[in-house]
Amino acid sequence: MLILQNITYTHPNKDLLFENINLTLNQHQKVALIGNNGVGKSTLLRIIAQEIASSDGQLIIESQPYYIPQIFGQFNHLTIAQALGISEKLTAFHEILDGKATESNLLLLDDDWTVEERCKEALAYWQISEFDLSERLENLSGGQKTKVFLAGIAIHKPDLVLLDEPSNHLDTESRNLLYNYISSTSNALLLVSHDRKLLNLLDTVCELTRRGIHTYGGNYDFYASQKQQELAALDHDVKSKEKALRKAKEKERETIERQQKLDARGKKKQEKAGIATIMMNTLRNNAEKSTSKIKNVHTEKIGGISQELQELRKELPDIDKMKFGFDNAKLHRGKVLITADYMNFAYHAQNLWKTNLDFQITSGERIALRGQNGSGKTTLIKLILGELNPQIGKLFRAEINAVYIDQDYSLIDNSLSVYEQAERYNSSELKEHEVKIRLNRFLFTKEDWSKSCSVLSGGERMRLMLCCLTISSHAPDMIILDEPTNNLDIQNIEILTAAINEYQGTLLVVSHDESFLEQVMIESSIQL
Repeated sequence: MLILQNITYTHPNKDLLFENINLTLNQHQKVALIGNNGVGKSTLLRIIAQEIASSDGQLIIESQPYYIPQIFGQFNHLTIAQALGISEKLTAFHEILDGKATESNLLLLDDDWTVEERCKEALAYWQISEFDLSERLENLSGGQKTKVFLAGIAIHKPDLVLLDEPSNHLDTESRNLLYNYISSTSNALLLVSHDRKLLNLLDTVCELTRRGIHTYGGNYDFYASQKQQELAALDHDVKSKEKALRKAKEKERETIERQQKLDARGKKKQEKAGIATIMMNTLRNNAEKSTSKIKNVHTEKIGGISQELQELRKELPDIDKMKFGFDNAKLHRGKVLITADYMNFAYHAQNLWKTNLDFQITSGERIALRGQNGSGKTTLIKLILGELNPQIGKLFRAEINAVYIDQDYSLIDNSLSVYEQAERYNSSELKEHEVKIRLNRFLFTKEDWSKSCSVLSGGERMRLMLCCLTISSHAPDMIILDEPTNNLDIQNIEILTAAINEYQGTLLVVSHDESFLEQVMIESSIQL
């Protein structure tokens, strides 16, 4: 059905993205394509969808796949029917029904007499039947746009479906519809996602790296287990190579010291024997050459081991290279921070929540804020932060330092450099080299310090945000995370998870990623 042979892609600026990619996807096979941000997963999907051409290699495909991209802004000016590529067919269908059975209309319809019925059924399945096919996409939310393109699968009935982060903007109910489709479909699938629940529904995982694709014959949990074994072996190799390097350096020191002692003894004997000065100089030069030769042999050996160690360390995941160092929150566990008493908020004189809210948040709790898209989660966060006040009931807010982190990590100022952003949080007046040491802990090296924050990826913005929180003189009393995993790859989700689990303060999380909620040890929920 799909064969990739030695596919290579080079950016227009001549930077190589990946090379010699080989992949075979058979009929009905469901494959997850994973890999770090920037490795080229979306580009590879676009090559398969024939939106762009590879720089080299061969693409063999039996029929045109149906492609659902990650970003939909380019379709905003189109109607739903136009975005799905069925506008002309529907127009021809209705004209034929009106008696205009022209040759061009019949050609456009291509005997697809059920197209309108399939459209209605597909929109109904994805719970967007309230939208007419003439509705413009600019009037839809991100989740609704995703569901429009998901509906297109049943409309076009393709053999192969390409999906790029399909669960990103979906709420829990819509995700469940997606999981049901993935589980039950006979379509062949190639899917890019960081949603681990979704990835566990697929029977093969392909990891894309700059060196190629490595295939694991199982779902994501199987891949993670295999990867853990690989990383354990890698860690063993790193430790062994570090030990070999220490031994080589020790051997070099011992050998040179022994040679220097031998040279010193020889010199004394020569002086006692009264050897002529010219001969003494010759013997000394020979001794120095001998010592230099020994040193060169050991330097070459040490250099080789160091190079091998450096290459091994490059293979380590970023999370193994990072040090978080969160300070403990100052509040004692159990202190009441937020109390909502019969609280509600109104838009246009209509209450946002059908039932007034009663809840309490105490220091040290880990709470999930749950609700479908449009249920008022963002409004409640603004109430908790003191940006809004309730119009019904009461809301008690203790004097606390709360930090709100959204999915775009908007606390990062795009007008600043990486170092300037870190310095902005330097309330404990760390010296410049100390700030840079913190940046290094979060994988921002000397080459990154002057880089503009505007060019940072989602994962880099997240790491810089975490770094800023550790530079601040006090850990926040409460961290509010709003869909924090949406723009992160799996490795960066693991970094965020590890950092959050080191944090000892109060945590309020909005997320439809059940795996993430489980891993950050959520204890209770506020359901809207």
